[in-house]
Amino acid sequence: MLRTSPVRILGERDREAVRAILDMDPVGNVFVASRLMTAGLSAGNGTEVWGHVDHGRLTALCYSGANLVPVNAGPAAIRSFADHARWRGRRCSSIVGPVDAVSDFWQQVTPAWGPARVIRASQPVLEISGRPAVPADPLVRRVRVTELDILVPACVAMFTEEVGVPPDSGDGGSLYRARVEELVRTGRAFARVENGRIVFKAEVGAVTPQACQIQGVWVHPDLRGQGHAAAGMAAVVEHALAEIAPRVTLYVNDFNTPARATYRRVGFRQVGEVMSVLF
Repeated sequence: MLRTSPVRILGERDREAVRAILDMDPVGNVFVASRLMTAGLSAGNGTEVWGHVDHGRLTALCYSGANLVPVNAGPAAIRSFADHARWRGRRCSSIVGPVDAVSDFWQQVTPAWGPARVIRASQPVLEISGRPAVPADPLVRRVRVTELDILVPACVAMFTEEVGVPPDSGDGGSLYRARVEELVRTGRAFARVENGRIVFKAEVGAVTPQACQIQGVWVHPDLRGQGHAAAGMAAVVEHALAEIAPRVTLYVNDFNTPARATYRRVGFRQVGEVMSVLF
């Protein structure tokens, strides 16, 4: 990039300025904030945080890893991030973030990066911070490490159903299994297990002191429509609010009518909207 570019790669000296931007929207920024809390601003391994600097002040961020996520980025920042992204070439598997920011970014990088495999133009962001509106399933609990062999196939099935491609095709599944195992070992994987089979499961994938994000919600196909999702989600919410963070969030595809109805029953309310571009 030219020296006059307003984009620079951020490091640990920028931590306070980065935290101030992330704290402007603790729910919307929970994924990026969680990753940076865990790995820091100079994590390496192909992950960077780009900063947009305006008159000497950091005004916007772009997390660049397996996911590319713009944060607090208006048109000027998106234009600069897109220029930088085209110059570096695509290294991410998805772009995720506020609808206006991602839509603008995608339009600018499409000639160099396109085409996308899937575009999810509207994904409501939901939040709950109080007691669920439906009874929790008392059989939903933290998954044990000894149950990895039944949890991992359920996680693969959910991911494939949601994203359209399996998450374990690159290396035979070892990296994906390691990620699932980490969630289990940190007490962030929950499930109802009956006779050695996962009935319902969900994980808390991102955690900060202000919020946490649920992911991977799944009910066994043979058992759908029996109320397991609502009761299971209520249980996960209760665990999360009591033991993990004071606000619980997730995002869902706008076309997933059954899931949206379930989350409304549990007591989630919409607080935002994101867009995803998948490669």
